[in-house]
Amino acid sequence: MHWLSHRLSALPNTFLLAWGWQRRLLCVLSGALTALALPPFDFWPVLLVSFPCLVWLLDGALEPGPGKGLTKLRTGFALGWLFGFGYFLAGLWWIGSAFLVEADRFAWLMPLAVLAMPAGLALFTGLGVAVAALVWSDRFRRILLLAACLTLADWLRGHVLTGFPWNTFGYGLSGSLTLSQAASLTGIYGLTFLVVAIGSAPALMADVRPLSNRLRAQLFAALAGLVLAGYGTVRLWQPAPPDTALDIRIVQPSIDQRDKWRPELRDQIFQTFLDMSEAPLGGDARIGQNRLVIWPESAVPFLLTQEPGALFRIGKVLGPATELVTGAIRGEPGTDGVDYYNSVYLIDGDGTVSGIYDKVRLVPFGEYVPLKPLLEKLGITNLAGPLAGFEAGYQPRVLTTSESFSFLPMICYEAIFPGALGRAKGEPTFLLNVTNDAWFGQTPGPHQHFAQARLRAIETGLPLIRAANTGISAIVDPRGAVVAKLGIFEAGVIDGRLPQRLSTPLYGRTGDIPVLIISIFIVVFASIHQYNRDSR
Repeated sequence: MHWLSHRLSALPNTFLLAWGWQRRLLCVLSGALTALALPPFDFWPVLLVSFPCLVWLLDGALEPGPGKGLTKLRTGFALGWLFGFGYFLAGLWWIGSAFLVEADRFAWLMPLAVLAMPAGLALFTGLGVAVAALVWSDRFRRILLLAACLTLADWLRGHVLTGFPWNTFGYGLSGSLTLSQAASLTGIYGLTFLVVAIGSAPALMADVRPLSNRLRAQLFAALAGLVLAGYGTVRLWQPAPPDTALDIRIVQPSIDQRDKWRPELRDQIFQTFLDMSEAPLGGDARIGQNRLVIWPESAVPFLLTQEPGALFRIGKVLGPATELVTGAIRGEPGTDGVDYYNSVYLIDGDGTVSGIYDKVRLVPFGEYVPLKPLLEKLGITNLAGPLAGFEAGYQPRVLTTSESFSFLPMICYEAIFPGALGRAKGEPTFLLNVTNDAWFGQTPGPHQHFAQARLRAIETGLPLIRAANTGISAIVDPRGAVVAKLGIFEAGVIDGRLPQRLSTPLYGRTGDIPVLIISIFIVVFASIHQYNRDSR
């Protein structure tokens, strides 16, 4: 028994007593360990180790008692930044592969991007931990405080400077469909709160407290985890409504990014899409049924509306009972020449364009260049590709087919932003995500992107149709279950039926407001309690 007790205390003591470079290294490694919970690894139990390590590092670095506010802020920010840097570096290293597609132009930027992006995103984690450190205590509430602060930090990261909520901590549960169902109540930021609060709970076993207090805290955390799993199990056990009367065909051509914009291949690529669209039906397809064919982001390798022959060829393939949704670049006359938009077209069976959506959230340095005049003075130009960047659309909008099936388009990384449904006008039947993840090859990137898009289905109670050039393409039901899927670099089509939507879940009606209110309340309560304690 003494041997077991010694072993159990060895791990906490390693972090509690760490100092100097060892503490900093352990903080980075703890953050990197957390990334194992993300796709494609999906090893969410690691959260029960990595977050307690962060708590122990804070316990060992922060002196209890009044005063020393600035010191606590600096210490908390440093540890939070190091933890975040390790997490984002391990979770986003694959970003560098995009710079190798056109290596002669962009390879020199790869090291900068691989290090700079994690360093910048970690500022938000550092800020969250710094606030928690300011009112840190040796009590159970510090776990809830840390969860609240990191939740608010993740929310800020998703909104400041256009936002980048990729790999929010809540996605650590995305590998478990059962545990992910809580997103229908709380959204992704609520999942962050639950991940940090429950994941950090084992740290309490090292507290210098009566055993009964520590066990009560552990029991509370275990009960919360059981409720989380129980809710997900019950929600998944509920019978699914019957499919709709609309059939879906998703085309995944798996075209190499190096070939996509070669002028001599443009007709061949276009013909590939046409041939795959009219291939014999398979899967759950129904003959004579209304059908929607989906092509991925920027599928057409030319300006579609400037090629009337292309629309005629599309009409010949579709026929009267079939419509097409495709990603395409759109050009419009502007004040300084032509303005380009990353768009989605809805095309009727006769080849007529019946609806257009322009992408609202553009990818920084991929589709537009922030601070472009400053960068040009430094000699850094043309980072957004040969079209010198895109213009942003005005707002999310719902498109409707001739058979009154409406959908909310999300182009590429727009799918990582929760709450788009609340900003759009209209009631969609399903979510549509078209993307081109060919830039990132066989890395974790496409897996993470798919997992985040799938969570939008759980949050909204809407099925998700996803078409990706090189994968992952899928039909996802409104609870996030994958009905049909094509893997990365797997050329083919998915024939299936559009699942029926569910009634709008709690998160779809309330958005992030409840989670933000609860998190702010916890921070304020902890601050008041600590102030009163220090004043005695």
